[in-house]
Amino acid sequence: MSAQKKKAFQIEAFKHRVVVDPKYAEKTWKILEHAIHEIYNHNASGLSFEELYRNAYNMVLHKFGEKLYSGLVTTMTSHLKEISNSIEAAQGGLFLDELNRKWAEHNKALQMIRDILMYMDRTFIPNTHKTPVHELGLNLWRDVVIHSHAIQSRLQAILLENVRRERSGEVIDRGLMRSITKMLMDLGPSVYQDDFEKHFLEVSADFYRLESQEFIESCDCGEYLKKAERRLNEEIERVSHYLDTRSEVKITNVVETEMIESHMHRLVHMENSGLINMIVDEKFEDLGRMYCLFRRVSNGLVLIRDVMTSFIRDTGKQLLTDPERLKDPVDFVQHLLDLKDKYDKIITSAFRNDKTFQNALNSSFEYFINLNSRSPEFISLFVDDKLRKGLRGVTEEDVELVLDKVMMLFRYLQEKDVFEKYYKQHLAKRLLSGKSVSDDAERSLIVKLKTECGYQFTSKLEGMFTDMKTSQDTMQGFHASHGSDIGDGPMLSVQVLTTGSWPTQPITTCNLPAEILGICEKFRNYYLGTHTGRRLSWQTNMGTADLKATFGKGQKHELNVSTYQMCVLMLFNDADRLSYKEIEQVTEIPTSDLKRCLQSLACVKGKNVLRKEPMSKDIADTDTFLFNDKYTSKFFKVKIGTVAAQRESEPENQETRQRVEEDRKPQIEAAIVRIMKARRVLDHNNIVAEVTKQLQSRFLPNPVVIKKRIESLIEREFLERDKGDRKLYRYLA
Repeated sequence: MSAQKKKAFQIEAFKHRVVVDPKYAEKTWKILEHAIHEIYNHNASGLSFEELYRNAYNMVLHKFGEKLYSGLVTTMTSHLKEISNSIEAAQGGLFLDELNRKWAEHNKALQMIRDILMYMDRTFIPNTHKTPVHELGLNLWRDVVIHSHAIQSRLQAILLENVRRERSGEVIDRGLMRSITKMLMDLGPSVYQDDFEKHFLEVSADFYRLESQEFIESCDCGEYLKKAERRLNEEIERVSHYLDTRSEVKITNVVETEMIESHMHRLVHMENSGLINMIVDEKFEDLGRMYCLFRRVSNGLVLIRDVMTSFIRDTGKQLLTDPERLKDPVDFVQHLLDLKDKYDKIITSAFRNDKTFQNALNSSFEYFINLNSRSPEFISLFVDDKLRKGLRGVTEEDVELVLDKVMMLFRYLQEKDVFEKYYKQHLAKRLLSGKSVSDDAERSLIVKLKTECGYQFTSKLEGMFTDMKTSQDTMQGFHASHGSDIGDGPMLSVQVLTTGSWPTQPITTCNLPAEILGICEKFRNYYLGTHTGRRLSWQTNMGTADLKATFGKGQKHELNVSTYQMCVLMLFNDADRLSYKEIEQVTEIPTSDLKRCLQSLACVKGKNVLRKEPMSKDIADTDTFLFNDKYTSKFFKVKIGTVAAQRESEPENQETRQRVEEDRKPQIEAAIVRIMKARRVLDHNNIVAEVTKQLQSRFLPNPVVIKKRIESLIEREFLERDKGDRKLYRYLA
């Protein structure tokens, strides 16, 4: 059975032609044209929109779309010409009101017309690539109304005049301005830009150019910046109220260029009120305003930063060259910290904690602190002062704050090893005299130094604390075993110091009194009996003693003195009068130490337990000394001559420097060997660069010294020069 073939479904045309009225198009268009006239004449309420829509629909369906479209253009253009004439006739301030009213009416009419011609909008217009009805209405409004010569120039002039009036402090109708500028934006970005914005920016530039010139001549820097800030905020506010949001960047650029960028050098350097005066007078509000305004222009912050950096460096140099400041190291360092606090506050509160400003501040401080070769010593003296007395009664948080500030200055030092040298000396004196405010504070600073520079930097400092603890245990053992032998004799307290951990001290001779020698010998025998392979040497220049003294009328005092002072005073148990030569011969104390010792005993008011003949401030070899039995003091315990660490004299400073240079030599050599061992072959410049990089956390090695250490290593056959290239070195395994 064969499958039946399916018949194809087919739609056939009418057998007879549908006859359309030849005047159909004309009649229908007349109906629609009349409707458009009625809409523009505000008589739309009597119209049947359904019927009008059907008429427009049929015209398009019957291929009369072109007639409908061209008729719409002609009719709308005709009405807009009438509207244009009406707007042009408006007088004075009514012009914008009339324009705005007619624009609103046109938009309303356009909406109704679009509804009637919706079918044409959806079918005929896309197929023929014509402009949609709504867009057509806007374009015609632009071309016929806005771009008519009389309206275009007048509109532009009135808008700019309103802006000028508002800038002068007058009140304008912002709502009306917003409606007009929105109309221009609705007509297309180019209309708003060409008809208004371009001219607005040009006029604004001229306005602010003139105004800024007036302000700069009549205001100081702070006032000028306030006015500039106010103008900038006014323009931003103006944009938010009635201009296109995209205009904000353009108008603020105009204000920034004319009011800030054009005058920024003059503002920063303005006499009696510029950046430097603001910094000196701590005008944080003005500085913050300058920062915010200058950051908006190219190179504005760079200018502020450069001027500030230059000023900080100059201030630092003046501080370093002020002999009065340098007399007191503690005051000098405190002034540095106050200066740093001041600039930190400025950067935090006025410059928004800007990292580039913080870096500039750090580099400035590092620059001028290292101009003074005595900065490491001064910072150590400052620490010494604080840990002796300055932090007494202070809370733990405040102690940490002071120590953190010290560490901040320490980081700026290039010669950290010099600081270590002085710090070790001062720490030794504090520990041995028991004058440290707090062991916790001492250890806290050492932990900070260890964190900053590594274990090697603080290992000897930690060894000093270990020795102090071990010495306590040693003295307990000594008193336990020899307590009965000592009886009523002098009490002895000894600190046994490991030679490598403590600052090297020259062993000075001093003849101790017989009473003291006996107990010292007992301690020596006890210590060497409990420790084998050790050698003790007495550092009499570092000790102290408490003496009971009886003066005239039986007045008794307890004198706290140095070991040298004790040796001198105990001579007066057997003599009332002794010459300088006799004291020197019996005690064998070094001349400089003896003179300082006698000076503190005889020449300091309130501490003069000896009398000197003849009386003068300085000690001469011909002077004679007598016991001052008329000495009185309101205190039972009198401390004599234990003064805090003082800055070194120039010869002492030179001596310390030489010791530091000697200590650096093996460190430089070790660095060279480490580098060459890893690299095997290296040229001179690269060795210098590598050594500097490795050692800069402790000090900046001098290239000349590095060269000498290389020569020394070549002599000792650690390295050799390349035979072909004299600047190339080889490591010898």
